Amino acid sequence: MSQFICNITICDEIARLYLPQVRAELVYRLVTVKGIPQTRAAKMLGMSRAAVSQYLSKKRGLGEYFKGQEMDRTIDEWADGLINGENNFTICEICKCVKKSGDRLMADQQFPSFIKIGEDA
Repeated sequence: MSQFICNITICDEIARLYLPQVRAELVYRLVTVKGIPQTRAAKMLGMSRAAVSQYLSKKRGLGEYFKGQEMDRTIDEWADGLINGENNFTICEICKCVKKSGDRLMADQQFPSFIKIGEDA
């Protein structure tokens, strides 16, 4: 297994394409599934309560949510970690999930080598 290679340009695209949707899904799971009040979820995530409300009402984080077992597991781990007071999650985890899935969105856009870089799926 080769070492994961980080490329700032790819990180920028991951942040633009996936992070808003991942945040929206994380907010949904914290508030709707785990029963965390919006105000507490906002504090946990370092955002305003209004932002949490906008994620829940689908005014933010729109787009086709990247689905995959690895991403679902990661978001669940993040939600549980936040509830337990942990906050050591990075965008690299999102990138690894996208890469492992072989997501064609990244491969078909500007980064055809994205799927070939880094960890073996």
